[in-house]
Amino acid sequence: MPASFADTAVIALGSNLQNPARQIKTALQIIAEHPQIELRRVSSLYTTAPVGYTDQPDFVNAVCTVSTNLGGAGLLAVLNGIEQDFGRERSFRNAPRTLDLDIIDYNGESSSDPHLTLPHPRAHERSFVMRPLAEIAPDFRIGSHGRAADLAEQLGSGGIAVTEAAPVFSDGPDNQAV
Repeated sequence: MPASFADTAVIALGSNLQNPARQIKTALQIIAEHPQIELRRVSSLYTTAPVGYTDQPDFVNAVCTVSTNLGGAGLLAVLNGIEQDFGRERSFRNAPRTLDLDIIDYNGESSSDPHLTLPHPRAHERSFVMRPLAEIAPDFRIGSHGRAADLAEQLGSGGIAVTEAAPVFSDGPDNQAV
């Protein structure tokens, strides 16, 4: 297991193709095995109705927190590589996907870079991000939008349900994953 790294990030995971729960758990395992990333906390898996384009299967979503020394751009590059390895295609906005990995927050930083906007510009509007985040870090603040628990409560639980307890890979630093 790597030593603890100084920076903290929140990552949202989603999939609705090719056994989505397995896709999420495999992606979490790959993240945990990266030498410059320490997986800290992992939410339960949630089944959620699609947003935007609705003529597609339901999604499985989760959120994790990590420690890293990669920097925001470096972490994004790692996550994009994992998505590619899973066959991610970006055919249109809100399209079905084998795997989607989004950085929701990186070390509390703000960025308007078109490749990595921080915090994620729509995370606070999405119950499939806020409910899992509130489960593992209820006091986590999403920019100026507020605490994860408050945002999750405001968004409600319509179209989202816990389908599987948080995956545990081994005894991690927060007794959840790694």
